[in-house]
Amino acid sequence: MTIAIEPMITMTKAGEQTDVLADGWTVVTRDRCLAAHFEHTVAITDDGCEVLTLPADYP
Repeated sequence: MTIAIEPMITMTKAGEQTDVLADGWTVVTRDRCLAAHFEHTVAITDDGCEVLTLPADYP
């Protein structure tokens, strides 16, 4: 099984919401505060889990 973990961290006030723009893809905070998004894809196997999106040179 694979899952994508995609947190969005914002500087907006607690309880503020987000909007999806007309392109159907871009997410912004309603108050347009700064925001950051990143993603990791994780594979879960019988032998454990592996983060598939780590850079090849990650220690």
